[in-house]
Amino acid sequence: MSRGRRTGRNIDGWLVILKPAGMSSAHAVAVVKRLTQAAKVGHGGTLDPFSEGLLPMALGRATKMLGQILHGDKGYRCWIRFGAETDSGDPTGVITAETGQIPDRAALEAALLHFLGSQEQVPPAHSAIHVDGVRAYELARRGETVTLPPRQVVIHQLQLESFAEGVAQVLVRCSKGTYMRSLARDLGRHLGTLAYLQRLLRTETLGFSLEQGITLDQLAQAASQEGLATVLLPMDRVLDDIPALRPQVA
Repeated sequence: MSRGRRTGRNIDGWLVILKPAGMSSAHAVAVVKRLTQAAKVGHGGTLDPFSEGLLPMALGRATKMLGQILHGDKGYRCWIRFGAETDSGDPTGVITAETGQIPDRAALEAALLHFLGSQEQVPPAHSAIHVDGVRAYELARRGETVTLPPRQVVIHQLQLESFAEGVAQVLVRCSKGTYMRSLARDLGRHLGTLAYLQRLLRTETLGFSLEQGITLDQLAQAASQEGLATVLLPMDRVLDDIPALRPQVA
């Protein structure tokens, strides 16, 4: 019996996809693979299904670079709703506690300063971290108690962009591994109330920004009309800020 061989086109480079809310990262990869017919596609950092924004896709030989570059800083726009917590820390979960207490803007701005810099953060129970070989979210969904150890993270920027009707819109720049759901939870508790992450938009990752992103509909149009050359970026594009790695890319 012959061994299975990967089929598809040999395409090398990057596509900066804007993932819509409601789609898993794995599903987005499958759509990109179908539209491009590329033999190999991988994404540059998982986004939860409810989240949206930048999900860079590595095609062909670019997938070999993922292990080298996924440790960079990230940027997010977060919508944090005060007055309740959910079991998942986001709108996909069920409300576990509620309070009518909403902080005022001055208290919120002061609290944001408290969360700047290096700190320990406890990941949410509904996360992909392995616990004895099982994903934490699988245990949490079965109703089991999940206790995860804190992790060292760094938050470089917390900018309050708007605050109305109990929802704060906050711009965040942080290190890899920082959970926005944990930030929302901890921010609420620090203010003596409750909070969860209502919406999440990834604005920066791997050196890409929102302005460079394309939707899956735009990719479909390019693949069928203009051609992938109009949207495909070269393999070394993600190494612009990592000159030490440039020689490794042929």
